[in-house]
Amino acid sequence: MKKFDLNIDRMLENWDGFHAIREIIANALDEQILTGTRDIDIACDGEGRWRIRDFGRGLRHEHFTMNENQEKLDHPHLIGKFGVGLKDALATFDRLGIEAHIHSKFCNVSFDRSEKHDFSDVITLHACISDPSDPAFVGTEFILKGCSAEDIEKAKRLFLRFSGEETLERTQYGEVLRKVGKASYIYINGIRVAEEENFLFSYNITSLTAAIKKALNRERTNVGRSAYSDRVKSILLTSSSEAVAKALVDDLGNFGSGTLHDEMKWTDVSVHASKITNASGNVLFLTDEEIMNAPRFVEEARAGGRQIITIPSIVKEKLSGQFDTGGKPIQDLSNFVSEWNDCFEFKFVQPENLPQAERSVFDMTGRIAALAGGLPSRVQSVKISETMRPETGGFSEARGLWTGSEIIVKRNELASIESYAAVLLHEIAHARSGEPDITIGFEQELTTLLGTIASNALLNASVEVKVRHEQLRALRPETSVPGGQQSASHLASAPAKKSGFLARLFGKK
Repeated sequence: MKKFDLNIDRMLENWDGFHAIREIIANALDEQILTGTRDIDIACDGEGRWRIRDFGRGLRHEHFTMNENQEKLDHPHLIGKFGVGLKDALATFDRLGIEAHIHSKFCNVSFDRSEKHDFSDVITLHACISDPSDPAFVGTEFILKGCSAEDIEKAKRLFLRFSGEETLERTQYGEVLRKVGKASYIYINGIRVAEEENFLFSYNITSLTAAIKKALNRERTNVGRSAYSDRVKSILLTSSSEAVAKALVDDLGNFGSGTLHDEMKWTDVSVHASKITNASGNVLFLTDEEIMNAPRFVEEARAGGRQIITIPSIVKEKLSGQFDTGGKPIQDLSNFVSEWNDCFEFKFVQPENLPQAERSVFDMTGRIAALAGGLPSRVQSVKISETMRPETGGFSEARGLWTGSEIIVKRNELASIESYAAVLLHEIAHARSGEPDITIGFEQELTTLLGTIASNALLNASVEVKVRHEQLRALRPETSVPGGQQSASHLASAPAKKSGFLARLFGKK
């Protein structure tokens, strides 16, 4: 037997047994990856000892030196990089009283504390190396006596392989994982380094940045978000699966309640997920404000089988005018209304089918138009429709429309003369000017129209007053009218009531 001085006294007082077991498992997994051999074994034998075995090349005494392992440095998907983990684990086992033995085809190893060579006052941990008991042994086996099943399980849970988390998608930067419990975990090459309370997924980062490499410490825990957040974003931004995108976009529904997961607070991730979802489903992206202001189109969309997805305004701005991963335009409210207009059909109502109250208002069309000088010659007809296209630049239904040959008024405007007259005269101004809303030409025509209406209204009022005076002359002045009515002179001076005047103006009795 030969003794190899590990140069260890006491260290890593904050490590528990499962931390040390983690290092043994990590080395076994790295050897499996490097050699392409079968899965490692972790089992308890009949004597209560835990055995952790890989089926690789076998441990040599040189592995007890602390140096950079170039083979591991050159491999991008390994957990360990330096010869630190093994010695840290052995020191922890010694401190906790866990008896460790190692078997390989090259040697059998046990451990004890001995005097340092030539320094009898210094006691350090030594590896006691003897000839192999089985020169044909395949791989390396660690035998641990005195560790608990709980420590073994805690150590195993630190590895993605044993976590039970399902891989939803693999990208060039890492994997998106379906988290198992309430917490999300960040893995680096399969070993857990951090925990997140408000992430939607867990992640396994397989492409390391300089910041990640710098942040990884000997304990491989408590790596800060600033070190890995860029890689998590990269994983999500290169994802393309419906499963990931749907979960992300569904989470946008929590925007209004303020319970979004942290990934969806990254605008570029929300935009990317929305593009994938747009390509894969019959959806409509709306902000809370649009849902409130355009309820009719929300109903139309739902009736057509569309899924309404609520998104923040900042995401809507980023999506506006963009195309999804399949080259289709993003289905926002503007696109939906445009498509809806393309297949829109008016539901006209014939005058004879209107109820009496609405028909009487519609019958005023000629008299209302007369106030503006009559219908322009280009107006072939005035029609009533149950439905209307939305206002230009808006999402509420228009009250009226000039088509270039017809004036169409929405049916509910027939509720009163005032409402119908306002819409009809507005559309007459469009017909006369040939200009759309909010143009100088339309405003000038509308101003002229108002002057014409006022002039005709005043002229009609003047004629009515003359007729009224002629009727009153036939009455004797200052005489009382039977039944307590006012005198004729008082009637002559009384102003006409507005409602009576409007009724007479439009011929109502």
